[in-house]
Amino acid sequence: MARIALGSTGEATQPDCLRALVVEFITTFLFVFAGVGSAMAADKLLANTLVGLFAVAVAHALVVAVMISAGHISGGHLNPAVTLGLLFGGHITIVRSILYWIVQLLAASAASFLLAFLTGGLTTPIHTLASGVGYLEGVIWEIILTFSLLFTVYATIVDPKKGALDGLGPLLTGFVVGANILAGGAFSGASMNPARSFGPALVAGDWTDHWVYWVGPLIGGGLAGFIYENFFIDRSHAPLPRAEDGY
Repeated sequence: MARIALGSTGEATQPDCLRALVVEFITTFLFVFAGVGSAMAADKLLANTLVGLFAVAVAHALVVAVMISAGHISGGHLNPAVTLGLLFGGHITIVRSILYWIVQLLAASAASFLLAFLTGGLTTPIHTLASGVGYLEGVIWEIILTFSLLFTVYATIVDPKKGALDGLGPLLTGFVVGANILAGGAFSGASMNPARSFGPALVAGDWTDHWVYWVGPLIGGGLAGFIYENFFIDRSHAPLPRAEDGY
C-alpha cells in the first residue's frame, strides 16, 4: 500500500521546493497560455468545426509533451489532478501538493488574463457541458478521460519498469491528452485539469458547470494513481521515491 506523507510546513522554504514551485508555475503558465490560446484561435477562425477541435487537440498534445519534459525539476504536473494522483501513489507530500495546487491555479489565471489582454478582450472560452450532456454524464466523461491520462503518466513515467517506454513518457502523455480531447471535447470539453478550467472561468466570470471540472478530474486522477501504484508497480526490489523526486 502506498504511503501518503503529510510533510511539513517547512517544505515551503526549502530551496528544492522553491525551485520546483517556480518551475511548476512557469510550465503550467505556458501550458495554459498555449492551450487556451489555441481554443481562442479556433473559436475565432474555425468556430465549432471538427478542424477547430483537431487544432485544439494537437496544440494541447504538443504543449503537454514539451512542458512535462521542460518541467522535470518539479515533475511537470501542470494539473491538480496529476498532483493528486501522485499524492495517492505516495510520490509527493500533502503539504507540497497544496503548494502545487496554489501555484497551478495562479499560473492558469495569469495566463488567461494575459491572453484576454493580448487578444484585445476576445472572449475567453470556458469548459462547459454540451447541450444534452447532463451533470452525471459530464462527471463520468471527466473521470474516464483523466483516469486514462494518469494511467498513462504512471505507466510511461512513474513505473520503474517501463522498459522500452523509458524517455517517451512526456510524448505519450501528450498523445493521450490530444486523443482525449478529440474523444470528449464535443461532449464534456475534455478538461482533465481543474486549473485549465479555472483560469478561463475566472477571466470570463462564468462558472457554468465549473464544479464538474473539479469533481471528475480529481476522482479520475486519484483513482488512477491509487490503482496503478498499489496493483501494478512492483517495488519489492526498489525503494520508494522521495517526495522531492517528483514523478
